[in-house]
Amino acid sequence: MKFTTIEAMLAENVAAPRFRTVLFAAFGGLAMCLAMAGIYGVVAYAVGRRTNEIGVRIALGASTGGVVRLVFRQGLAFAGIGLGLGLAASIAGTRLLQSMLFQVQPNDPWVYSAVAAMVGVVTLVAGYVPASRAARIDPVAALRQE
Repeated sequence: MKFTTIEAMLAENVAAPRFRTVLFAAFGGLAMCLAMAGIYGVVAYAVGRRTNEIGVRIALGASTGGVVRLVFRQGLAFAGIGLGLGLAASIAGTRLLQSMLFQVQPNDPWVYSAVAAMVGVVTLVAGYVPASRAARIDPVAALRQE
């Protein structure tokens, strides 16, 4: 006969679910960091390719806010495409992870809404630096590069 405390029995029973939760949280955080780096890279590359166009827009009287909105809209379009593909893949993949989910429905609309909101926030944060850089483009220097 083995004597143990309730705390020890409880810790033993929740060790595996706790480990999976920590693992999922770590992978989720890593995925958000990769998404942020990817969105930043794509938007920064697109702004770099469109420097001349943005310079012409500024030279013709485009406001700083208009240029920032243009860059953010482009970043949100890329994120929207990725979000659509990712949501489709996650709906298909929930069958594989259904046994590991605890008190969460496989296709929970709240979870998908939260993920979509988080991707939107990450897109706005990642697109801030390229957008602010695009708003400060000197039109004369941009036109001289051509």
